[in-house]
Amino acid sequence: MSYTNEQVSHLVEGTLDWETTFRMLSMPKDNSRFEQYVAALQAKVGFKDRIVLPLAPHMYIVQSAKTKQWLIKCDCGHEFCDYKENWKLHASIYVRDTEEAMTEVYPKLMAPDTQWQVYREYYCPTCGTLHDVEAPTPWYPVIHDFEPDIEAFYKEWVNLPVPERVD
Repeated sequence: MSYTNEQVSHLVEGTLDWETTFRMLSMPKDNSRFEQYVAALQAKVGFKDRIVLPLAPHMYIVQSAKTKQWLIKCDCGHEFCDYKENWKLHASIYVRDTEEAMTEVYPKLMAPDTQWQVYREYYCPTCGTLHDVEAPTPWYPVIHDFEPDIEAFYKEWVNLPVPERVD
């Protein structure tokens, strides 16, 4: 079943009725869905760089209009880094590593022991959007979630030409 660009835009905005949303999510995807999804995301952002792959609700891998490089970018236009790097190392980080900071999230007796676990919150340095939270032990390095294989995704999953890139 195919859906209109308007329906996909409403899905992205979270304003699509539940019945249609459920049907969209539970049925096999039609061939144009990824292109419709990216077009809806592109219409939401204020930058001209082409969205290559969405990473999170407000974060994308984009193709720079100027350099053709693939970069990680926030909704607001802030460029974090090359898509192969760990974007978290370029974010503003707030570490909840005290009892007081943890009780802002959990009731006092339910908060984790900060000797065993801390919360690291990663924010966009420009707009302040919270992009990720991780809960490692205090000494654990910053986690690099994944490095997508964009070429394989485009060739094997969405059957589209791979966006041009300059390294």
